[in-house]
Amino acid sequence: MRNCFVFFLCCCLLLWAWDARAHFGMIIPSQSTVMTPKEAALSLSLKFWHPFANTGMPMEKPVSFKVFHDAAATDLLPSLQESKERGMRVFTGAYTIKEPGLYAFVMEPAPYFEKEEDCFIIHYTKVYVDAFGDDEGWDKPLGLKTEIVPLVRPNALYAGNVFQGQVLIDGKPSAHAQVEVEWYPGPDAKGAAPYESMITQTVKADSNGVFTYAAPASGWWGFAALHTAAEKIRHEKTEKDVELGAVLWVRFLPWQGAAPLRAK
Repeated sequence: MRNCFVFFLCCCLLLWAWDARAHFGMIIPSQSTVMTPKEAALSLSLKFWHPFANTGMPMEKPVSFKVFHDAAATDLLPSLQESKERGMRVFTGAYTIKEPGLYAFVMEPAPYFEKEEDCFIIHYTKVYVDAFGDDEGWDKPLGLKTEIVPLVRPNALYAGNVFQGQVLIDGKPSAHAQVEVEWYPGPDAKGAAPYESMITQTVKADSNGVFTYAAPASGWWGFAALHTAAEKIRHEKTEKDVELGAVLWVRFLPWQGAAPLRAK
């Protein structure tokens, strides 16, 4: 009986570790807000990752990588360069902002087959960069297969602020969507949590697809709204489910506090 209990406990620990390591498509730009010409030359890191643990999976070249600005999309796929991070294949891109406005970078990855979950994963991943004081349009959908549309200005958030987004599938609200949330500690660190269950936090959207989350710390936070696609993909002669993810990355800045007034 004792051996059975030990076996059961080990299985639970393995499941907790697996569940805590959620998959996220990632686009992390060198700047979330551009205010000088020097900052305008962006570098962008694209990967398929466990953000909090800072480990990942090998990534195939994306199907699509675009930037949306003033309702026009520009193909950035030719700019991608293959690289390695922690032994995994990742990609880097480059883009120079030349005029004020809001820039939405969007990646559609190649389908990834996850053996443990016995399904394919496709995460439509998005991040916003605003330039030179102009960020109009952040609350407008881009027309992606699935996406999170911000209901709070995404590039003006402090740690502790509440963020709200609406999950859309084929342009319609996704009622009661499940949204996974993870913090990314940066390229050279991993997060620390009191329990495995605290690594990936989960919130539920309401009947209109709206969810709410308050980030407890500054840095990049990823939101992934997940659902199963109606279509399947064949793998080794068997039709497999497809997990579609609407992923949005948002940067929360540390609170600056007060500064002394200058004498006139």
